[in-house]
Amino acid sequence: MNSNFSLKIHLPLLVFGLAAPFVFPGLQYQIATLWVMVLFALTWDVMGGQMGYNSLGNIFFFGVGMYASAVIQIAQFADVGAFTAARGAIVVEYTDAQYYQGLVLGILASGFVAAATAFALGWTVFGLRGPYFAIGTLGMALAAGELMGTWEWVGGGGGIGMPVFPGSAQAKGLTFYFLTFAAAILTFVTLQWVYKTRFGLAINAIRDDEEKAEAMGIHTLRYKSVAWAISAFFLGISGALFGNIVGFVEPLEVAFPTVTFGIFMVAMTLLGGKGTLWGPVLGAILFHVIKEATWTYFLGWQWVALGMLIIINVVFFQQGIMGWLMEKYPEKFGIIVEDKGGSK
Repeated sequence: MNSNFSLKIHLPLLVFGLAAPFVFPGLQYQIATLWVMVLFALTWDVMGGQMGYNSLGNIFFFGVGMYASAVIQIAQFADVGAFTAARGAIVVEYTDAQYYQGLVLGILASGFVAAATAFALGWTVFGLRGPYFAIGTLGMALAAGELMGTWEWVGGGGGIGMPVFPGSAQAKGLTFYFLTFAAAILTFVTLQWVYKTRFGLAINAIRDDEEKAEAMGIHTLRYKSVAWAISAFFLGISGALFGNIVGFVEPLEVAFPTVTFGIFMVAMTLLGGKGTLWGPVLGAILFHVIKEATWTYFLGWQWVALGMLIIINVVFFQQGIMGWLMEKYPEKFGIIVEDKGGSK
């Protein structure tokens, strides 16, 4: 993408992101969720678009990060087992300093715990290829939600009430809005840098032909595990932020929502164009706007509308928005196309 065209996308999005909570205060939660959706799509594309491993269970790391953050935030100043909402044995009132200390450590821990989990699982899950990998990861996410629902120490099926934000609802909304916005930007910038390095070339080589990549001396398992860990790191952070926004961690609908967020991240990436940096961003924005509009104005038909969108995308528009734009305006993306006479 040439610099002028890139600037035309970066600048309006940055201005919108900074001004949105003040211009549209009534939509603050929806727009904060939009940045989480952007992060979802970007991290799924690391695996599905850049490396060719279509995971249906990446939401697993969102839940791992959410639970890791909740435990860290609570455990510093209270007994987790006694604090959980299911038991309701104690009520802890955090000071402002304790809350923010727990929040910062919880967010950091969520990323590292999720990344470590991904790296450890990679050594076994990456023995699967194609649809077996997709189904294997889906089973992993579904099983995690059920297992957490039976673990009484973290609240079981009743979940965990997160520490209460020490301030007004407006202050909480602004704080977590800008945290989600910053997380989306950090994810984008990090992946933009990663894709320009030899690591980016290596995972693209795995996508194009894994056997040839191995024959060229690329340690494919190591690259795949690291790529999954990078994806999981940011998903874990998004889980920590979303858990604090919602204020409650529940295993099936909030922490491991496989049939909603887990599918959305795939659909958003396909809509925008997988294997591109900007495709997941554009896909997430368009998908989220359509989702919120149908939820608001066509309640009862929202799943039909989203299902139709996915079908149209998969059947008639497989290259996605960025793929179509790159075909239509290749010069905008720095692609040199030879004419029929062979000259450039």
